Amino acid sequence: MIKKYKDRTGKIIRKKDSQQTLLNMLYGSVPGRLALKPLTAPLLSELAGKFCDSPASQFMIVPFIKNAGIDMTEYEAAAYRSYNEFFTRKIRKECRPVDMTPENLISPCDSKLSIYRINQQSVFSIKNSFYSVGSLLKCDKLAEKYSGGWCMIFRLEVDDYHRYIYIDSGRKSGNRHIKGCYHTVNPVALETADVYKENTREITVLHTENFGDVVQAEVGAMMVGRIVNHDGAGEINRGGEKGMFEFGGSTIVLLFKEDTVIPDEDILGNTSDGFETIVKMGEKIGIRK
Repeated sequence: MIKKYKDRTGKIIRKKDSQQTLLNMLYGSVPGRLALKPLTAPLLSELAGKFCDSPASQFMIVPFIKNAGIDMTEYEAAAYRSYNEFFTRKIRKECRPVDMTPENLISPCDSKLSIYRINQQSVFSIKNSFYSVGSLLKCDKLAEKYSGGWCMIFRLEVDDYHRYIYIDSGRKSGNRHIKGCYHTVNPVALETADVYKENTREITVLHTENFGDVVQAEVGAMMVGRIVNHDGAGEINRGGEKGMFEFGGSTIVLLFKEDTVIPDEDILGNTSDGFETIVKMGEKIGIRK
């Protein structure tokens, strides 16, 4: 299976996805969907997480690096004692410079980005499926504040860097955990499962200096046992590490209020044309309005 994205120059990037065949089988057939219930149970994800924390998982590291074509020279040198230690490896700071210009909105992570306007009914569309902002947040009162604003969806694949940063300085609320199951965040799942409603997630409100009150939701994916956020309520600094995902592809959703940001035109155009845009942690994706 070949996936197609666009980079920031507008070039179409084609990438082989070795997981797509399995996901198509699981989400695209009746037997596969019957198998999803145990596969997406939190218990299985927790057990997979424990295995990936153990030395027994080391054998997975070298084949994954080779198959995914990961350039390990970008990462800090380390001896990985488990697959999770490798998966949550730290990138060298010079390889992900953070744009510190206050009025520039930056990406919190390496990902494939889509941006949608939040309409009067507070719903947004992803790959022809519609999602209520209220159901994502489990709070209609909070969701109402973002009507007319922007919903930015950062989808991380398994070979992406899985640590994420604060997009601006300010203060943050505590992390509100919402239980769920662990579907994949691959687009094929959206055809049969309301992924962004059902998945385990953590919700934080960032009271930022330049972009107002921003909701950040980290969404766990299939075989992800943990969303690890480092901080509770308190002060935050632009570019500081907020947290990380352990083992698997995942998603970050940012919600912005009306008249707070202007997304970059290339990303809006790509979304309109049905392409996700490849972005890197710390790079500019919009400006303060």
